[in-house]
Amino acid sequence: MNQNSNLSHIHSKTNMNLATTTIQRINYLLSEQPSIRSFQWSPIMWGSTWSFLIISISSYIVTSTTLHLLLLVLIRRGRPVPLGPIPALHSLAMSLISVIIFLGMLSSAVAEIRDTRWIWRRSKTPLQWLLCFPIGTRPSGRVFFWSYAFYLSRFMHVLRTFFTILRRRNLSFFQLFNHSILICMSFLWLEFSQSFQVIAILLMTLVFALVYAYRFPFVMNCHLVFLGCNLACHIGVLLLHFYKGGCNGMGAWFFNSVLNVFVLLVFLRSYIKTYYLIRENYFNVSASSISEVEDFVTSQTSNKPLSKKEM
Repeated sequence: MNQNSNLSHIHSKTNMNLATTTIQRINYLLSEQPSIRSFQWSPIMWGSTWSFLIISISSYIVTSTTLHLLLLVLIRRGRPVPLGPIPALHSLAMSLISVIIFLGMLSSAVAEIRDTRWIWRRSKTPLQWLLCFPIGTRPSGRVFFWSYAFYLSRFMHVLRTFFTILRRRNLSFFQLFNHSILICMSFLWLEFSQSFQVIAILLMTLVFALVYAYRFPFVMNCHLVFLGCNLACHIGVLLLHFYKGGCNGMGAWFFNSVLNVFVLLVFLRSYIKTYYLIRENYFNVSASSISEVEDFVTSQTSNKPLSKKEM
């Protein structure tokens, strides 16, 4: 009995040591690597210039519009272009990328609070730091590494627009606007070391991970919850800026706030329309995949209801 008890105790201790080692290894990979700790946003990095931002967004809009017009001319309207497993693989990749960025940003934020809290202990709490960077914050270090990773992931995210055009033969202003705004906002977060970006990225990557992994109507509800949390956090940033000595990057924050208002209005319009269409039994929700749902929302934005044949 004693021997069995000792063996069990040794086995349990070994498992705990293994779990601790694994967690430490993951934490190192996510927030303690030299390349992450020493990251610094600079003009020599890929995608870090204003000219690149303008050209990339313009190219995205022009390419999407051109593809849509070419398909209208060359292929009979309503006939989809088969893509096989590509949309599903894209959804899987975006879900995994979102999970990695979420975990990386969370681990890095905890590490930054631990390492720098002594500097601002008397003036801020961790929550205040997450909402409001101190004046003079530079775009360097752990959290800005993952902010850069999020910025790069937005260019992969826009592929969804081309899938929609090819599969549903539809071009939505909402998709073009929303994807372009996300690229622009994530660039401004880095360029101006904007306050609030840590929470925004955590919320967005969590939502994207769930959206690409599950089905509608969970998709729309996640977006709605995110927008509500986003609005509450923006109010928190504003209060901290005026009553706690100022926040860094408030010019970019104000511009992003205006863009967020437009995104919120467009989304609410789409959400309300889709909600009433579901109630009228326009399609079978339980049979919809994530890619079909996004295409459905896109088609409803342009006032084109899906028929049973298209489903």
